[in-house]
Amino acid sequence: MKMKIKDIFPILEEMAPLAYAEDFDNVGLLVGNQENEATGILVCHDALESVIDEAVNKKCNLVVCFHPILFSGLKKITGKNYVERAIIKAIKNDIAIYAVHTALDNHPEGVNTIFCNALGLKNTKILIPKENFIRKLVTYTVPENAEEVRNALFKAGAGSIGNYDNCSFNSNGMGTYKGNEHSNPVIGERLELVQADEIKIEVTFEKHLESKILKALFQTHIYEEVAYEIYDLKNQHQNIGLGMIGELATPMNEKEFLEMVQEKMQTGGIRHSQFLEKSIQKVAVLGGAGSFAIQNAIQAGADAFLTADLKYHQFYEAENQLLLADIGHFESERYTKNYIVDFLRKKILNFAIIFSEENTNPVKYL
Repeated sequence: MKMKIKDIFPILEEMAPLAYAEDFDNVGLLVGNQENEATGILVCHDALESVIDEAVNKKCNLVVCFHPILFSGLKKITGKNYVERAIIKAIKNDIAIYAVHTALDNHPEGVNTIFCNALGLKNTKILIPKENFIRKLVTYTVPENAEEVRNALFKAGAGSIGNYDNCSFNSNGMGTYKGNEHSNPVIGERLELVQADEIKIEVTFEKHLESKILKALFQTHIYEEVAYEIYDLKNQHQNIGLGMIGELATPMNEKEFLEMVQEKMQTGGIRHSQFLEKSIQKVAVLGGAGSFAIQNAIQAGADAFLTADLKYHQFYEAENQLLLADIGHFESERYTKNYIVDFLRKKILNFAIIFSEENTNPVKYL
């Protein structure tokens, strides 16, 4: 199969839409020429210099990594640190680097669902639903055109709410307009005041779909001038966000629970707050650094919260209300690259998609 590197991006965006990423993040194509023909994909956790060497040896000119090797701006690239050395080697060998990070963190099938599945959690839902991500489109058309417009908007991605799609609200009303001498009205004549029965159509959509939805509206609406309004909503998105919370099939005591976590997530050790001598059933998780979500886990009624990169004083924030455990950053995201490889292999057949053999976890245990 022959394709350019850029031809792989829509598939990666299907898995982890870049619009889902947090504002602070750096996702998508970080290094490389997207017009080059793709020779193979190497999937890794961190695009370190050793991983670039592996990509060269395995003839892969696209590295898909979870963590972005470029997180903040570089003023000089001289090879003085591990980031610059990896970038120099990638450029020298014409290798592109694409990062997914929080775009996959926020996806309903992404990092934290993978985390939950590894622990066998059931009845899962988003811990911190994404805010300021939903917009509403309001438009008006004649009854004869309403169904065509609605269906086009639905096809473009509008009208999805939780487990439901094709959602809209429609109301009847009277529209008025008067075209000038340059107008070409569908109903009525120029310079004539027209009153027409119209249907008001209201649909919500994810903000990154706006241009696609407006294109669908303009292509199917019969009016010469399309009246529409777009609003930002404060509603939280039920299916997109950071962290997950779910339930164990059977309650466990705290020690048994942490031993199970250690086995399933293959951790070198777990730092945790004091035992509260209560059973664990409702569990919150957040892959990577998740100290900011401690209060969210408490408010959600979690018996335990699993995350990583907790500082000394943050263990006090458990406030004797839940078991707080730091299982390690890499460990909490351990199965992410497996998911990426499996996803790509299902979407791109007869093409080299390779699981990196490099262990890029910088934390070692005695």
